[in-house]
Amino acid sequence: MSDYTGLTFREIEDLDMVEFYCYVRDARIYNLMQTEEGQEYLENAWRIKQTAPDRQRLRDKKNGKQGTS
Repeated sequence: MSDYTGLTFREIEDLDMVEFYCYVRDARIYNLMQTEEGQEYLENAWRIKQTAPDRQRLRDKKNGKQGTS
């Protein structure tokens, strides 16, 4: 995490817990974005997390149109 944030280990120790975990999350996402497999993982994680349907995409699929995304 020091490489990602540029903070020293002492500065990381002084972070409050919320800031620390925000940096951990952001560093993890940043590292995953560096590889094609990581990008696929993030895309799938985002897709699985969605709770509402993409109605326009469903309409397009029903009408035989190819989606752009």
